[in-house]
Amino acid sequence: MKNLTESLDDITLSGFRFFRSLSEEELTSLNYEKTCTSLKKGSIIYKEGSRLTGFYCIIKGIVKVYKTGIDGKEQIIRFSRKGDIIAYRSLLSQETACTTSEIIEDAILCHVPYKTLLNLIEKNSSFSLTMLRIICAELKEANEYITDIAQKTVRERLAEVLLLLKENFDLDADKTLQISLTREELANTVGTATESIIRLLSEFRHDNLIELQGRKIKIINIQGLTKIANLTNARS
Repeated sequence: MKNLTESLDDITLSGFRFFRSLSEEELTSLNYEKTCTSLKKGSIIYKEGSRLTGFYCIIKGIVKVYKTGIDGKEQIIRFSRKGDIIAYRSLLSQETACTTSEIIEDAILCHVPYKTLLNLIEKNSSFSLTMLRIICAELKEANEYITDIAQKTVRERLAEVLLLLKENFDLDADKTLQISLTREELANTVGTATESIIRLLSEFRHDNLIELQGRKIKIINIQGLTKIANLTNARS
């Protein structure tokens, strides 16, 4: 049986959608230069203000990316999962990390050095366009979040967050979200107090929109949540 180190060495990034435009030679170089690591829940990948040496490809697990406020409270920016990449924006702008990332479900990550990324961007225009589109999508998400914070109530934002979690992590056969969050993490995603989230989840359960099973949340009424969230298109 292979040990963990040998298994990590066998990991390839060829299946990542971000690297589809790379040539066989570029993929071979990418896979040679990456370094893969297994990390446990609670591990910090990088901290806000640190100097990054490369970006990360998520092979397995879930990562939360957040900023820390003046009062020490987390504001969760996003949850990243298998197939996503993180830490590329600060790397490309040559700034210190503007967020912190933490493992919330045991994960395997591959680190790709900055020089490797820069070389691909300089030599492969299709890959450069892919990176530009990723950054634009991130900017769009940021703009939508700012609008939500300014214009939507906490109840509306919670409904929208639940639908986004469903869209990004899907439901199992029992219609339960495939991501388990603490009430505090959910509050830090919505941008409110934990007490408010506990009260609103109880209201949603009473209204037969969801069911609660510890940290697990079962989505019962997608259309009802969509109406509360004031979304023009249902996330079905």
